[in-house]
Amino acid sequence: MIDATLARLTASGRLGSVNGILLVFAGWELSARALSGAFLLASPTEVLAYLAQNPGLMGRALAATLAEAAAGFVIGNLAAMALALIVILTPRLERTIAALALLVFCLPLVATGPILRVLFGPGVGPQVTLAALAVYYTTFVPLLVGLRAAPATWFDVIRSYGRGRWTELVQVRAAAALPYLVAGLQIAAPAAILGAMVGEFTGAERGLGVLTIRAMRGLDVPGTWSLATLAAGVSVAAYAGVGWIGRQLSSGPPPVILAAPVSPGGAVGPRRVAGGFAHLALIAVLVLALWTGLMDLFGLNPFFAKRPDDVWRFLVTAPQAAEHRATLFWALAETMAVTLPGYFAGLALGALIAAAIVLVPPIAAVAMPVAVALRSVPIVTTAPLIILLLGRGALGTITLVAVMIFFPTFVACLHGLRQAPGQVIDVFDSYASSRLQRLMLAQVPAMLPAFFAAARMAVPAAILAATVVEWLATGIGVGSLMALSASLSDYGMLWSAVAVVSLTACTLYAGVARLERAVLAVYASEQFA
Repeated sequence: MIDATLARLTASGRLGSVNGILLVFAGWELSARALSGAFLLASPTEVLAYLAQNPGLMGRALAATLAEAAAGFVIGNLAAMALALIVILTPRLERTIAALALLVFCLPLVATGPILRVLFGPGVGPQVTLAALAVYYTTFVPLLVGLRAAPATWFDVIRSYGRGRWTELVQVRAAAALPYLVAGLQIAAPAAILGAMVGEFTGAERGLGVLTIRAMRGLDVPGTWSLATLAAGVSVAAYAGVGWIGRQLSSGPPPVILAAPVSPGGAVGPRRVAGGFAHLALIAVLVLALWTGLMDLFGLNPFFAKRPDDVWRFLVTAPQAAEHRATLFWALAETMAVTLPGYFAGLALGALIAAAIVLVPPIAAVAMPVAVALRSVPIVTTAPLIILLLGRGALGTITLVAVMIFFPTFVACLHGLRQAPGQVIDVFDSYASSRLQRLMLAQVPAMLPAFFAAARMAVPAAILAATVVEWLATGIGVGSLMALSASLSDYGMLWSAVAVVSLTACTLYAGVARLERAVLAVYASEQFA
C-alpha cells in the first residue's frame, strides 16, 4: 500500500514537472510571436529550425566545449579533493588553505582569461584552466563539511577496534562525505561549461563561446538563442546526470546544510582579534610570496606578468598613480552599483520562491524547471539575450546578476525550509496552525544556515555576472575596463584590476560570513535559553 502511494506521488510529481516545462515553452513561443519583428526573441520553433539547419557546425562547437569543460571539471574537482584531504589530515592548516582557496576562487574570470591566453598561447589551456577554477571551490566547501559530518560514535567504534586515521578516513569520513561530494559535483557541472565558454571568449578557435561571439556581432538573434538553448540543455543534462549518479551511490541527500559553525555566546577578546590580524598578515605574505615566486620560477616576462611591486608602483608611487587609481576605482564603483542590487534581489527572489513552494506546493511544477534552466544557462550566452530584451542600462545588468545567484539561493533555502525538525512541525500541526505560521516560526529559522551559506557563495558569482555583462555588452564598469586593458596590452591596469576585484570579493564574503555568525549566534543563544 505504501509503495503504491509513493509510486503515485512520484508519477504525479513527474507529470507536474513535464506540464511545467510544456507551459514554459508555450509561454516562450507565444512571447516570441507577440514580439515578431522586434528582433529580440527567437521562438522555440525558430531555435529548432536553426539547430536542424546547422547540425555539423553546432555539433563540432559543442564537442570542443564539452571536451574543455570535462577536462577542467576533472582537474578542478581533483584539486578540491586534495585540498579537503590536506585539511582533514592537518587541521592546523585549515584557515590558511581555506583563505587561499577563497582568494583564488574570487579571481575575476574576465581578467584571468586574457592573462591565461597570453601565458598558454593557442590551444585549450585557458579554457580548461578557467573551467577548473570555476568548479574547485564549489566542491571543496561541501566536501570539507561532509568529511566532518560523521557522528562521533562512528569514530569511537573505529578506535575501539584499534584502527587508525586511515581507516577513519576511508570507512567513516568518505562514506559520510559522499552525499556532500555529489552535491558539490552537481553544482560544478554547469559551472565547468561556463568556465570553458569564458575561456573561448579570449581568442579560442572553436567552441560554443566562439559561435556566441559571432552571433552577437552579427546580430543573429536566432543563432544567439539557439546557442543559449543548446548550452542550457547540455548544462541541465550534466546537472541531472551527476544527480542521478549520486542517487545511485547514496541513499539520501546531505543531512545538514553547509554553514559556518557558530559558538553561542562568547565575546571577542583582544587575543582573538590579535590572532585574526596575525592570520591576515600571514595570508598576505603567503599570497605575495606565491605570486612573485611562481612568476620567477617560470621566468614570465615582466611586461606581461606583473609582480606585486609592479602593481604597487602602478597604483601608488608612479607619476600617474592618482589617475590610475581614479580610473580603476570609478570603474569598480560603477560595477558595485549594479552588483549589490542584483545580489540582494537574487537572494530575496530565491528565498521568497522557496517559501512560496512550501506554502503552495503545486508552484514547484513550474518553478523547478525554470530555476534549473536559469542556473544551467551559461552567463556568456544569457548576457546578450538579457541586453537585447532590457537594453544596456543598469536594469539589464542587475537582472542578470539576480538570475546568476537566484538558483543556488533557491535550492539552499528550499532544502533549509525542509530541515525543520519533525517534532516541531508536529507541535504546530497539533495546534492547527496555518502553513504561514509554521513557515515563519519554525521553518524560516531552520532555513537561516542555508540562506547564509548561499549568500556567501553568491558574492563571487554576483561580481562575475556583473563583470561579464560589462565585458560583453554595456561598455562600462570594471569588466569593460579589464577587457579594454587586455586589448591594449595595458597589463599594469589589468593586473591591478584583478588584485582590487579579488580583494573586494573576499572582503564582501568575509562581511557576509561575519553577519552569518552574528545572526546564527543569536538564534543559537535563544535555543539554549
